[in-house]
Amino acid sequence: MTAESTGAALSPCASTERPAPVLALVIPCFNEATVLAGTAPLLLDALARLVTAGSAAPESYLVLVDDGSVDDTWATIGALAAADRRVRGVRLSRNCGQQAALMAGLDEVRGACDAAVTLDADGQDDPAALAEMVARYREGYDVVFGVRSDRSCDAAPKRMTARAFYRLLALLGAEVVPDHADFRLMAAPVIAGIASFQEVNLYLRGLVPLVGFRSCEVRYRRLPRRAGRSHYGAGRMVGLALDGVTSLTIRPIRIITLLGLVIALGSALGILWAVATALSGRAVSGWASMIVAIFFLGGVQLVSLGVIGEYVGKTYLEAKRRPRYLVAERTQRDAEDASGNRSTQNA
Repeated sequence: MTAESTGAALSPCASTERPAPVLALVIPCFNEATVLAGTAPLLLDALARLVTAGSAAPESYLVLVDDGSVDDTWATIGALAAADRRVRGVRLSRNCGQQAALMAGLDEVRGACDAAVTLDADGQDDPAALAEMVARYREGYDVVFGVRSDRSCDAAPKRMTARAFYRLLALLGAEVVPDHADFRLMAAPVIAGIASFQEVNLYLRGLVPLVGFRSCEVRYRRLPRRAGRSHYGAGRMVGLALDGVTSLTIRPIRIITLLGLVIALGSALGILWAVATALSGRAVSGWASMIVAIFFLGGVQLVSLGVIGEYVGKTYLEAKRRPRYLVAERTQRDAEDASGNRSTQNA
């Protein structure tokens, strides 16, 4: 399968091709024991093909981050690491969420690779696109976004809500790449740049474009999930959407301010109309319209308080400076490599 690449506004200026990178594949896993047995070999095969073709260094490896799974995910990761030295495993102390697990993986590989690719464990991110991503990196691009060109394997409601979500973010002024989730390649300077962002409420899909650097897109076809079912239900999708909006833009608060001004202007006009009607000797009737107006204004106020409260709550959580995650353990080989070099938490 050939991936289609699209350059961004900034094109690479390097006159020579970059050498084959030490590539790290970072995969967050939450209750993925049934699917890892199938997807891990596919990713290792893709890595081997890159090494054989001279596109990636032989030291390239795979990092599996267990995000507090309650099934046999960690045991599966341990078995994979014991069977293949290219596999490294990290287990978080509890379920911290996909974005925190991705950040944990990036912190693990920071300083230990030339470029990292983040992707899902379910096999829906096409491994065939890795070759095109690495090729764009070697041309001089620092960020390569994997953009879905075909989502026919996703259910219609999910496709509709995804489109609505990206349109909403764009409308609210957030800088995001449409139809891009977490399948992306990042060069080492980009990883270091992301690490300098101190947000506890992470939304990497929005943070990566904020870091800057030279970027382009590689389009790929979204594949069916290899096993099990998605752990991203409606509740998690709504939570991710809220994190995305509140961490990237304050435009919702400005919309509330504008709405308040419009309502205040309408109320002033209504008062003038009521006074003029009273002075003309006509009775002002319409209890129903009054009740509707009261309920409307009450609803607007409650929604406004909810949006403002969301931002205040995020500020409260950020002010605590709690760590994004805690590492409970690593696979043995990785633990030996990490001895003295990494902390067990990210502040």
